Amino acid sequence: MTMRADDTHPDRWRMLALISVAELLGMSVWFTGSAVAPQLTERWALSATDVGWLSTVVQLGFVLGTALSAVLNLADVVPARRLFATAATLGAFSNALLLLAPSYGWALVARALCGCCIAGVYPPAMKMASTWFRERRGLAVGTVVGALTVGKASPYLAQAIPDVTVRAVVFASSGAALVAALLIGWRYVDGPYAFPARRFSWGLVGTVFRERRWRLATGGYLGHMAELYSYWTWIPAFLGASAVAHAAATGSPVPTRLVGLLSFGVIAVGGIGCFWGGLVADRIGRARLVNRAMALSGACALLIGLTFGRSWWLLAPLALAWGFFVIADSAQFSVLVTESVPPHAVGTALTVQVSIGFLLTTVTIQIVPLLVQWIGWQWAFAALALGPLLGIASIRRLQRLT
Repeated sequence: MTMRADDTHPDRWRMLALISVAELLGMSVWFTGSAVAPQLTERWALSATDVGWLSTVVQLGFVLGTALSAVLNLADVVPARRLFATAATLGAFSNALLLLAPSYGWALVARALCGCCIAGVYPPAMKMASTWFRERRGLAVGTVVGALTVGKASPYLAQAIPDVTVRAVVFASSGAALVAALLIGWRYVDGPYAFPARRFSWGLVGTVFRERRWRLATGGYLGHMAELYSYWTWIPAFLGASAVAHAAATGSPVPTRLVGLLSFGVIAVGGIGCFWGGLVADRIGRARLVNRAMALSGACALLIGLTFGRSWWLLAPLALAWGFFVIADSAQFSVLVTESVPPHAVGTALTVQVSIGFLLTTVTIQIVPLLVQWIGWQWAFAALALGPLLGIASIRRLQRLT
């Protein structure tokens, strides 16, 4: 594909690096509850379900925040730099409230508030990256999402630090968010493809929903999200249960440290997947890339159960492949959205898409443990292949419109 002459601004890669680093730092507060879960469990005698809610309420808060942002048109009315910096700052302080929580209930409130605040960090970052790239927009947004993906895996490394304290983790993540706010507020400027600002309009969300291309792109995104967060949430438990089953069958000890490292690796490898997805999408087209990635990740979902309780040499490569492909297409759904609505509605369109997607995950995440109780780990993940299947059907309909 031939690059346009005006798509070679000398500052574009520097700005992409700035946005990616800021996104990783700004969203680090999302992971605080998971990183300190062992200490909170000891403090408040939490059950496994209680620990799960420490993450779920962040997503519910994020959904609430993105919904409010969409209704108020914040992503299209407020400059992205100001919205990101303000949200990251508020996210840092709300994250620090965890230190003041006198009980588990108040900890959930603090985590939900944090999720609500960082709703102003994720969608604006994708919009900001899009202002600097047009021909390579898939690569740009993929890089931003890739940085976020690596961060998603960080709790599994944090938990490996001996004697880590709640205070240390909270201060580190809140400090990272404040650095992110400073980086964007001080150094970021919009690129040559900046989206026009507009005045507030109650009807902007309706404008977005009336765009058929947006609905079909979002349909594919929902199929992707139904699989993605269920995988990210439960693959560590699958790996742990598989290790126990394999150890029982062979009489060997459970490799606890290996389980933790592989749990990090199968999520973090998605950062490379996002970069690869951006490169390929810019070459063959976004719709073709997302269909291929969903087909491959769906195949992994169908096959992973066959490796349960077996050798790591069989399980690990398939789990890593699934981690690579399950997120490789994520950023491209956002790019499809930027290309499917009027320029003045891009921020709101991205925010609505993300809000609906994360709302769906709060339901689909709960399905996997029910399936485990019913049919066991060997077959539970196979149900996740339904998401990519429906997503592919939606994107194929989108392709017929072009």
